Amino acid sequence: MSRNNDMEVESETAEKKLWSIFAIVVFTLLCYTEIGLQMAVVPLFVKEQLGFGSALAGFAVSIQYLATFVSRIGAGRRIDTRGPKKVVIAGLFLGALSGLLIMIAPYLVAWPVGALAVVLLGRIILGFSESWVATGVLVWNIRRVGPAGTAHVISWNGVCSYGGIALGAPIAMLIYQSHSVWGGFGGVGLCCMIMLLVGLPWAWRQIAVKPPPPSSASKRHSFMTVFGQVAPYGMALAAGSVGFGAISSLLTLYFADQNWGGAAVALSVFGSVFVLTRFGFTNQITKRGGTVVALVSLLVESLGLCVLAMGHSSLWAKIGAALTGAGFSLLFPALGVGAVARTKPENKGIAIGAFSVFLDIAIGLSGPVLGFIIPFWGYQGLFLTTALISLIGVGICAVVRSKEGGRPVLP
Repeated sequence: MSRNNDMEVESETAEKKLWSIFAIVVFTLLCYTEIGLQMAVVPLFVKEQLGFGSALAGFAVSIQYLATFVSRIGAGRRIDTRGPKKVVIAGLFLGALSGLLIMIAPYLVAWPVGALAVVLLGRIILGFSESWVATGVLVWNIRRVGPAGTAHVISWNGVCSYGGIALGAPIAMLIYQSHSVWGGFGGVGLCCMIMLLVGLPWAWRQIAVKPPPPSSASKRHSFMTVFGQVAPYGMALAAGSVGFGAISSLLTLYFADQNWGGAAVALSVFGSVFVLTRFGFTNQITKRGGTVVALVSLLVESLGLCVLAMGHSSLWAKIGAALTGAGFSLLFPALGVGAVARTKPENKGIAIGAFSVFLDIAIGLSGPVLGFIIPFWGYQGLFLTTALISLIGVGICAVVRSKEGGRPVLP
């Protein structure tokens, strides 16, 4: 009887932790749904309604990620000094402001330069919102459920981020193509603004977690100090993120070059397998250790990229996308556990910010840099190059694993 009672208590505790995570991670879902909403229609508005070229339309999308990268450092420092709740609330407010600017832009189409400037400002503000909300939610949840729940916290944050983008894109297209008063590009902005404003009262109701004071034996470190501590894990993350960047930026062009249909299906397969892998295998991070899971994940991702390179049909390309999604899925939480565990409690926020910088840089640079490979080696050379980079990540994980002494690093 005692054993059964213990199991019931453990089950109730796990369920409470899960609901505690859900209560906060919903803000990540709201933020990334707005990102998905804007991502789907901003290039269309800039090109079709304002009359600018494809390059400028693409820049209007990518400038958000530049803003996210720039604001990561400040986000981590604010979280460690002011507490994650205040940073998340500020991020939600910025997201609502971004939606307001997007809503205003269509009224300025007679002045295309002015309308574009408003859109770009809205995108920059959304970049700040993303870094403040996503990083703040991670630290807030880790402090709520305890270090042992780090892997689950990071995993659910990832599910909500990619799930939000997948949810926002089709909704945006429905609104954008609507001819009602609440439709069009302005309707998308209105949806973004209302959605983030609705999240504000819920955020206010949640219990704040005060930042831990520096102990007598430690102090808050500079960004570069923490950056050096998480760098081994970050470099492995960057190696795996290049493959994801190639798929998100260039997969549709690959399908068009080969005269294949189903590029959207391939992207959906990638996203679906990504989420399912997060659901099914997150527990392996705790059981096996983060670096072991990351090493296996990078091998699977490398295999998927090789299938993309060597497959000569749409079906094989979709299989390759699925394998790449499965490999990339657990990479951030698996390596994030080790990165966070290397830092003191008072430096967790800046540690997550520093670790995420590797992801931002890899994804931000992979599209334009890898694009230079295509004229010389074609798409086969492109995906083989990304597979090789993933294998370099395997080597980095092996070195990190040896320095850990072969033992799982848990927070």
